[in-house]
Amino acid sequence: MKKTPISNSALLAFCLITASFFASCSSNKNITIPVSNKINFEDTYTIIWNGYSKAFIYKNDNWLRAETFDYYFDVIQKRYNNQWKSVKSLHRIHPDYNGKAGQRDQTMYFELKYNSMLNGKVSGELFSSLGDGTLSSDQEFRTAEIDINLKNASAFMPYNKIRISQKYDYENGKLTETILLLNAKNGKEIPFMKNEEEAYFYIKGKLDKAPTTFK
Repeated sequence: MKKTPISNSALLAFCLITASFFASCSSNKNITIPVSNKINFEDTYTIIWNGYSKAFIYKNDNWLRAETFDYYFDVIQKRYNNQWKSVKSLHRIHPDYNGKAGQRDQTMYFELKYNSMLNGKVSGELFSSLGDGTLSSDQEFRTAEIDINLKNASAFMPYNKIRISQKYDYENGKLTETILLLNAKNGKEIPFMKNEEEAYFYIKGKLDKAPTTFK
């Protein structure tokens, strides 16, 4: 398959918007990574996700790959009944990454509250270091959609909304996720860029022997 090159102007726009996207992670005055004076290790169900993301930019009705903005990521997801708290850390891996989308290593926080269920659909709200929003899922949390209204989005930015679509394949220990940046205005949504993520999960367990040995 032939790769379509990205123009310098499109790449610059992608750099600027991604930088502002992740810079917002640390600017919220109310939602930060929580602090506590005690440790409750056994008070929840914890899943650790480890995965990677492929970056794309939308231009002329096509999604173009932007490999230099790909990243690995880890998520520590703590589930407290109908409330989840997650810390996500990412690392951009490409050797030619130029830093225009922020530091290689970044951290963000998400707090999900599932409030009610109607006709088999669970709904709730989200508070995060990116902004606040709404969410919906099935009762077993297998497929979910999250809409985040980006905080402090200026009229000059080409997006003001983030939509996250998730599919939890628990039996195979896999999560697939699309993070879509949108410009929502006058009832219309225009895509700007997206990240396609895949991750595998790890939970507390026991080993019969050491998993690796020196060779």
